[in-house]
Amino acid sequence: MACDPDLLREVPLFARLDDDEIAVLAGQVEVRRFAPRQRIYRIGDEAGRAYVVVSGSVRVTTVDDDHQDVLVDEPSAGEFFGFASMLEGTPHQTNAMSVDDAVCVEVDQHDIFTLVERKPHSAMDMLAVLGRQFHASQHLVRVRAARNPNDLIEAEETIGERVADAVASFGGSWTFIITFLTGLVIYAMTNVVLGRRAWDPYPFILLNLMLSMLAALQAPVIMMSQNRQDKKDRLRGELDFDVNRRAEAEVQTLSRKLNVLTDKMDDLEELLRGRLPGAAR
Repeated sequence: MACDPDLLREVPLFARLDDDEIAVLAGQVEVRRFAPRQRIYRIGDEAGRAYVVVSGSVRVTTVDDDHQDVLVDEPSAGEFFGFASMLEGTPHQTNAMSVDDAVCVEVDQHDIFTLVERKPHSAMDMLAVLGRQFHASQHLVRVRAARNPNDLIEAEETIGERVADAVASFGGSWTFIITFLTGLVIYAMTNVVLGRRAWDPYPFILLNLMLSMLAALQAPVIMMSQNRQDKKDRLRGELDFDVNRRAEAEVQTLSRKLNVLTDKMDDLEELLRGRLPGAAR
């Protein structure tokens, strides 16, 4: 199906091309329409063509070592897929399937070569768009790879929060308890031994004042550390929820595939019953 130049102007990948470049490209590429859940290409297919989504959405997946589908990308209007394999001339490393009614611009190496040959400056325009897309993908990989809640919290913590964690950690240790009790015993015994010359005689009013001030300061510091721990727990719970949600989606996908397989087996059984002699008796 021939491509309308106005259709290419709506695609961000070709948005920086001028009218002449758009006209050259429109004479080369084709428009493909895909029905919902229609397979566009499979892993291992020859990568002769890449696609730019004009409308609708596409699901791009791969298969991990456990033979489970892993979502790679869900390109929608203005985005593209299959370009890396097409440019390298290597087989596709992913599966692509339309999610709903999708309209895509089909591009192959010859189309790109013709455009660059006639309009050399268009190569830099497309490379700029492709570069932004690659950088966005790399950023997404880095963000998803660094999902440790402790790392995410520590990257944003302030000096005050670090001090609060250190105080709470030391205040809840046996080192603090033993040191504090030793200091109290030495303080009390010293004032008892000094008798009338003691700076804080029994019942140690100055010591009680110091302990009250210490407790008044220590309590909010410990609460700050507890609030940070609650924040870590909430973040950890959100990450666990994301993992569980992806696992649930994979289980649902597997259930749908099993249901489809069961239906196909039933259809095949009915077909065999109708064709085999005496099967209906």
